[in-house]
Amino acid sequence: MTARFATIRILALLSVLLGVNYVAWRWLESVNWSAWWIAVPLVIAETYSLIDTFLFCLTMWRAKERPAPVSPPQGTVDVFITTYDEPIELVMTTARAAKRIAYPHTTWILDDGARPELEAEARAAGVAYLTRSEDWTGKPRHAKAGNLNSALFQTDGEFLLILDADQVPDPLILHRTLGYFADDPEVALVQTPQWFVNVDEADPLGSQAPLFYGPIQQGKDGWNAAFFCGSNAVLRREALMQLGIVGYVREVTESAAKALKTSETLMAKEAEAATDPALATELGALRIAISRGRKDLAAGESVAEVAARVGDAVDNASRILVAHDLDGIRADLAEIGALPMQHDAELGLVVVDEAGLDALAASDLSPITAVEAVRGLLDTLRLDRGDEAQPILPLATISVTEDMATAMQLHALGWRSVYHHEILAHGLAPEDLRTMLTKRLRWAQGTLQVMLRDNPLAKRGLSVGQRLMYFATMWSYLSGFAAIVYLAAPVIYLVFGVLPVTAWSVDFFARFLPYFLINQALFLVVAKGVKTWRGQQYSLALFPVWIRACWTAFANVVLGRPLSFAVTRKDGRDPRGVPWGEIWPQLTAMIVLAVALVIGVVRVFLGTADGTGTLVNTAWVLYDLVVLSVIIQAARYRGPAAAILEKESNERQH
Repeated sequence: MTARFATIRILALLSVLLGVNYVAWRWLESVNWSAWWIAVPLVIAETYSLIDTFLFCLTMWRAKERPAPVSPPQGTVDVFITTYDEPIELVMTTARAAKRIAYPHTTWILDDGARPELEAEARAAGVAYLTRSEDWTGKPRHAKAGNLNSALFQTDGEFLLILDADQVPDPLILHRTLGYFADDPEVALVQTPQWFVNVDEADPLGSQAPLFYGPIQQGKDGWNAAFFCGSNAVLRREALMQLGIVGYVREVTESAAKALKTSETLMAKEAEAATDPALATELGALRIAISRGRKDLAAGESVAEVAARVGDAVDNASRILVAHDLDGIRADLAEIGALPMQHDAELGLVVVDEAGLDALAASDLSPITAVEAVRGLLDTLRLDRGDEAQPILPLATISVTEDMATAMQLHALGWRSVYHHEILAHGLAPEDLRTMLTKRLRWAQGTLQVMLRDNPLAKRGLSVGQRLMYFATMWSYLSGFAAIVYLAAPVIYLVFGVLPVTAWSVDFFARFLPYFLINQALFLVVAKGVKTWRGQQYSLALFPVWIRACWTAFANVVLGRPLSFAVTRKDGRDPRGVPWGEIWPQLTAMIVLAVALVIGVVRVFLGTADGTGTLVNTAWVLYDLVVLSVIIQAARYRGPAAAILEKESNERQH
């Protein structure tokens, strides 16, 4: 263990202990219950921050700085360049660089926009070109995940290097990464950093993420939880295909379980209503057969075997029941025809949807018609997943950010990941505030979709460390709610004199300052000279984006509202200019903070302010203003070219 690593562990332990000491004291002794409406939200926000501190410290506890792989590169490789509507020359610049990768491979452009002109450019450059087949027409497209899933079944490389359209690879990227797969046959993913060439040193849009693509990913790597970030990563095809097959089996099994449950409910109802003892006995026997099928399915038996056995029971029951029930069959068939159904013209099958299942279970059918309805449900167990373009979908489609969801499912199956800390591709970052906000919103929405649909804390197959590493990333996007409290509390004190703590006493400073200072020291040691201030600013300054992401992800997953996939610009600034409508919350907060600061100063001069409280909250307001000022810098930013020209002009003037 190096001295730096030992220092990180000591500081991490002190941060957690001092944080627990401070927050426990806040809850037990210092909440001003007479002003509970601000005091309680503030202590809840501080508790949120303590949990965030704990998760960060846990991440860094096992940070791993990997040596280069021992084994030489081996295996066949497909290089996938994903694109939708990016400029053709930009895509071709990446494709030509990919073709020059030193290790033998095949370069593919995956054009989700199906542009003939791009196909012509690719053919002329000797680059393979793929777009989706007609099978995807009228089916869910799943954005980038769908594009990659489609390509997986049209190629055959053992490994896949995935690049975004703007990520120009280093010629040695495969030489530097493939060895990990040979070193460990359980490695499914090797992720390298994303680095942007069109970002100046000031980085006003916070595009570079040196803390994440460095210490944080290295920390997650120590827990075998470094995850796929969408580009600049190599994946093992075998692992992805296993993931797709497991997902296919799970989806088909769940569909079969629903159909059998509806069938059992229907048979139970018919058996109870039957007045003829023989008829009731036969219907009861069929219900038992269906129930046994459900249990066998739950125990792991295949859908096909269960469906065949239940189908035989239905056939036997049908022959016996025909003699009992001929009257009213036509009327019942007409009732079934009125149920919500979908007709697949290509396969000639009728598929009962969720509403149809509910209506069928509640309907009053004659016994023979009910049995035929069960037979129909068994016929609709679609082993080809007709609602999708292809039955097997290796990359996860539960989120607009397919990368994290895919990595988490790979980890749950027992596969391993590697974070290789070396810049091996150079990309293009957003050049305007609007595009940056769109990109950050999409990241947050996708991450929260995964949390709501497949929460890592409850996911089978993950270790405790992996659960917490994934949850830490998801937890960070809830910070928008805490940010509102941190902005409001000092304003309320300076303007109205309302105290959220019982007093700004020695007890407060003796507990808060050590916690705060040790936290800052931990960041400095972890960063090891890397500039992290811009990231700290945006974690607070983007609070409206984080809150919007929480709401829209919840509305999508829980309420079923659509969530669009926004493709960010890769061709310079957005011509629409500054998105004032999207940053008005930050601007409003800055105005309110500035007014509160003036009021606080005036109260000091008038002698109506508490000296210590005013000093603490004035410093707090000043800190908030400095943090939020990054939004003004971002709004004024005119892109790297304009920044370089401005710098040269200033130098000439001086």
